[in-house]
Amino acid sequence: MARAVALLLALLAGAALFAQEDSKQKIRYLRDLGRQGSSAIERAAPYLQDADPEVRREAVKALVQIGTLRSLDPLVLACRDNDPEVQIRAVDGIINFYLPGYVARGLSATLRRAGNLITGRWSGGPNEDVVEPDTPVRAEIVEAVSRLAEGGASLDSRANALRALGILRARGALPVLLQALRSKDSRLIFESLIAIQKIRDRSVADRVAFLVRDLDEKVQLAAIETAGLLGSKEAVPQLQRVLDSTRSKRVRRAAVLALAQIAPPDARNQFLALLGDSDEHVRAAAAEGLGRLANPQDAAALDKAWSAERKILARLALAFAKVRLGSRETGSFSPLSYLVNNLNQRSWRGVALPYLSELALDRAVRASLYVLAGEGATRDEKTGIAQALANSGGEDSIPLLEKLSREDDAEVAREALRALRILRGRL
Repeated sequence: MARAVALLLALLAGAALFAQEDSKQKIRYLRDLGRQGSSAIERAAPYLQDADPEVRREAVKALVQIGTLRSLDPLVLACRDNDPEVQIRAVDGIINFYLPGYVARGLSATLRRAGNLITGRWSGGPNEDVVEPDTPVRAEIVEAVSRLAEGGASLDSRANALRALGILRARGALPVLLQALRSKDSRLIFESLIAIQKIRDRSVADRVAFLVRDLDEKVQLAAIETAGLLGSKEAVPQLQRVLDSTRSKRVRRAAVLALAQIAPPDARNQFLALLGDSDEHVRAAAAEGLGRLANPQDAAALDKAWSAERKILARLALAFAKVRLGSRETGSFSPLSYLVNNLNQRSWRGVALPYLSELALDRAVRASLYVLAGEGATRDEKTGIAQALANSGGEDSIPLLEKLSREDDAEVAREALRALRILRGRL
């Protein structure tokens, strides 16, 4: 009897060793397939059904490495796996198709495994990756990633899926994102808020208002920013209370900026008072708010502040406000020229460009921008104006963009062609 038991144990040990060796062979084979290009997809995909999760993980890595359009279908299938690492790598692989190079900076690039525990390193701030506005994303991809956002195998895989929905601008996933705002996990709430910011559907603006006073400052800041970007009227009373009670400089700045983006008429006196604040971020936000209210009676206060201001951040906001109130001159020292000139500064381009995009909604401002994009404009000025027109231009913008698309400067021509594509799609 003892000999029979010993023999059985030996056979089981041998079988386990064989299975382990078989998995190692599969992994070596899959690593080789990953270097062979799209022709290897059909050979790699069946391993997504392997019983060994390590083999399935390697199969996903191979498919991501191949990275062609034909990889999307098997990666969508991999989203149904019950292993969190497979789920995370599959989602990052899908994003990598739309944004080449994403896997090198996504969550999957930071994954570490210790036994059965897998961990990833989340960055401190919001993810800023997002596809172009006119990028078509297949419905089955949004559905697969949405399922993971709702019921992934780990909180990390769910949060990563929520992030992906924002990167893909998946408007159809808004119900999933809004549901995640009710989660008890701060990471899920935060990633949902950032995703909603990227989608920019103002119809859900008031659905985020309840988080403006969240106890987690990171969530609170994201909620305040989202309420401002989407123009949540319901959030205004809560933003006012936050502004009156917070001791956090970051929260105070965010609250003033959100109010400036919403621009409720009854905040006018508050904006006027804050034009003289000691914090340049607050002064800038106050100027923005007055610009959006566009009350002619505020012109004198804005002129005075414009003459006295020395900080670039606040001057850019004051320039925006003055153009909103009708200053559309194109002279060297005009507010509009100041905004366009700062497109040349890497530090300030990201501030000036959104202002110009918003101002370009006004046809009269666009006419001035056409002048500023003419002879003598720099490459950065031309590409910035093209981007602003892509976001906010009209039919009248097409002749200028067509002209820029024929320039000898390849970067200007490329940006103008991109702007034409986005503008025509939007119109």
